[in-house]
Amino acid sequence: MTTASPFPQDFLWGVASAGHQVEGNNVNSDTWFLEHLPGSMFSEPSGDAVDHYHRYREDIALIASLGFTSYRFSVEWARIEPEEGLFSTAELDHYRRMLKACHEHGLVPVVTFHHFTSPRWLLALGGWEGSRTAGLFARYCDRVMEHLGDLIGVACTLNEPNLPWLLESFGIGGVAPENRGSVPVWAAAADRLGVDASTIAPFQFSSTEAGFDVKVAAHRAATAAIKARRPDLPVGWTLANSDIQSIEGGQELADQVRRDVNERFLEASRGDDFVGIQTYGRTVYGPNGHVPAPEGAETNQMGEEIYPQALEATIREAHRIAGIPVIVTENGLATEDDTQRVAYLKAAVDGVASCIADGIEVHGYIAWTAFDNYEWVFGYGPKFGLIAVDRETQERTPKESARWLGGRSRELSAQSVREPAAQPA
Repeated sequence: MTTASPFPQDFLWGVASAGHQVEGNNVNSDTWFLEHLPGSMFSEPSGDAVDHYHRYREDIALIASLGFTSYRFSVEWARIEPEEGLFSTAELDHYRRMLKACHEHGLVPVVTFHHFTSPRWLLALGGWEGSRTAGLFARYCDRVMEHLGDLIGVACTLNEPNLPWLLESFGIGGVAPENRGSVPVWAAAADRLGVDASTIAPFQFSSTEAGFDVKVAAHRAATAAIKARRPDLPVGWTLANSDIQSIEGGQELADQVRRDVNERFLEASRGDDFVGIQTYGRTVYGPNGHVPAPEGAETNQMGEEIYPQALEATIREAHRIAGIPVIVTENGLATEDDTQRVAYLKAAVDGVASCIADGIEVHGYIAWTAFDNYEWVFGYGPKFGLIAVDRETQERTPKESARWLGGRSRELSAQSVREPAAQPA
């Protein structure tokens, strides 16, 4: 007799993207601005990306044809409000057409209101350390909901607000405001914007306590704005939670990083409808800081250990601390070897199943990413996509990993609606 799937019938099986990484020519954003500055930390500009802005109809149809039941994507604040207080109906209509396409193909739209990029004008107002930012973000969310809210399936306010603290633990970023003028890219940004370098605080690179306070305030204000328009809509934010571990001598440092990166953001999630967990592997600390991958371990394209078991650990951590349902909103592997990706996805999904079997509410598994796309400071090198893209022709080619995960979605969805095995009397 076939054993019933642990996954509920309405479990979300999906793939994800982010506007700046796939749409192309997001010219009014702070990230586009930073990509083109002297001393930029971005290895190359995003340019046309994979032209998802114009090709979304066929892309959404392709995602659905592979067996997925949801698509997570972001709406771009810099397109919708290119100048402070100026909202573009044309751009809102564009995203409404995207949402309608999802519904036409049976995909639940999981919409991220902010995925790293902000309007360039916000950067000039203090970015994600500015006193006005939370209110401005809530106003933008209200306008998005007014135009699009009836078609959104799940709402994510902010993507990975905790990432800068994780990066800081690797020695990346973490520049104090008073020292930003000595960093060429921040000095150049300040000069172009006509502001003091100490105020330059993009979302991805602010790891100050002011940045923490602003992000929490923005999430809460945005949640209230979204709920005011649609009280029934599930709302949460998505966190970059690594499985923090230690070796001998590294426990104190690991505990501090875990507190800064994972625990306090999960505590701030309490009372939300869900928390999005985005895990790619584990981060191990020794007495002198981050410990590289063990000798002989398989690694991804960035040299990080391939460790899919991390996802189960971070789901359990979220359940323990936040005490609310979890959606896996990102999980994936940067590799040119798709057989590695399939093995990684299998192990990760098994970990999700184990959590559900233990009574943890997990409402979805959304893989990163739909397409090989622009991976921020790394440019187009890392290949996370379940669908390959020839950037010369923009031709899409599904990989075996897309077929496996989409097929797994169909298989498990079918199992979940079968009559469960009879229980002994």
